[in-house]
Amino acid sequence: MTRTMHLGLFLLGTGSHIAGWRMPGAVDSFQDMDAVREIGALAEQGLFDLIFMGDNLYADPAAHPSYTLRLEPLTMLAALASSTSHIGLGGTVATTYSDPWTTARAFASLDHISKGRAVWNAVTGSAPQAGANFGRQHPKHAERYAVAAEYVDVVRGLWDCWADDAIEANRETGRYIDPAKLRPLNHEGTHFSVKGPVNIGRSPQGRPLISQAGGSEAGQDLAARTADLVFAVVQEITEARAQYAALKSRLPAHGRRPEEVVFLPGVMPVVGRTEREALDKLAQLQSFVDSSNALQILSDRFGTDMSRYDLDGPIPELDIPDTYQSFAAALLNKARRENMSLRDLYNLTAAARGHWVLCGSAEQVADTLQLWFETGAADGFNIMPPWFLDGFRDFVELVVPILQARGLFRTAYEGSTLRDLLGLSRPGRVPA
Repeated sequence: MTRTMHLGLFLLGTGSHIAGWRMPGAVDSFQDMDAVREIGALAEQGLFDLIFMGDNLYADPAAHPSYTLRLEPLTMLAALASSTSHIGLGGTVATTYSDPWTTARAFASLDHISKGRAVWNAVTGSAPQAGANFGRQHPKHAERYAVAAEYVDVVRGLWDCWADDAIEANRETGRYIDPAKLRPLNHEGTHFSVKGPVNIGRSPQGRPLISQAGGSEAGQDLAARTADLVFAVVQEITEARAQYAALKSRLPAHGRRPEEVVFLPGVMPVVGRTEREALDKLAQLQSFVDSSNALQILSDRFGTDMSRYDLDGPIPELDIPDTYQSFAAALLNKARRENMSLRDLYNLTAAARGHWVLCGSAEQVADTLQLWFETGAADGFNIMPPWFLDGFRDFVELVVPILQARGLFRTAYEGSTLRDLLGLSRPGRVPA
């Protein structure tokens, strides 16, 4: 079977560009469920594999609008499940500020509601501001990942408490559940004590999928052991190839094959019918940027107040922070490689919050994605439209048909679950 690329949609209701909501006719609220349904319909029109939603656990008026004002991801995805039929539905729940039993139950519920389309994005939570909303100090990176590793194991164990055929519902015998096919978890670990089982039957996918976005060593180890999808923060193809190869090389140690984990770099495409049209769109987006908001994002990414530095000066000597490690490393590597000024870095961060920006004609964008896909840099891409709906429609209506014509992307949905779309096998229940 010919290998084809996978496409995810990173859903920020006002667009990934910090000022995308200011574009004419753009969606200007991430609390507008009607707009979210329109976005979901357009993503299915484009035959995307999944919609993915990040999350934010604090509100700051100086941050990206869709981080400060938004609906809770699982609630929104459950609603979106009723107006979509094929596309996967992924949402973030941070392991630092939640508990495994509730997370296992919630994503198993979403998998049942959507008939096999749920993805849990397991992150530790990078923003230290969140701690104050939960009455605690934000843990250090190493501690967050130690907790996350055990947390993910507990969630997977809870999903495996039920056998596929545990529910009999036999009217003649009166037996509803076969007790021999339902077991407790009885987990006693360093960070969690969870008896189980969770009170929802085995999900349509066996287990909901798990995605991971950590770029640190600990994050890569967790992804190699547990993730089905990996969302990567990269800025250029050499860096992407190195990350791709590093992830795939870690898998055999965990008894996994390279094709069992789908690697999706994030990219914000600004697409035009011509290169000039695309550049004009990007210039218009950048003209809307409020400097205080962009500086706040830059400060968050680097864990320090960036307003104290001269924007027209060189990049200051900065350490990789305890938070947002993969973002900071990708940005600093690109800045030093290309001898950027701090203003250049500021503009890059303002455009896509530190993600890769790809601006050009539909043909140019398709050419670049094909190059990455065919030369070991990606299994597909997490598409981050700068604004909705038109910024996304440009990609669906102009780029997707080119990829299809080249045999690089599907022309119809295949299978009934997200595992089917991604070519991932359904896991069996792990023996007790």
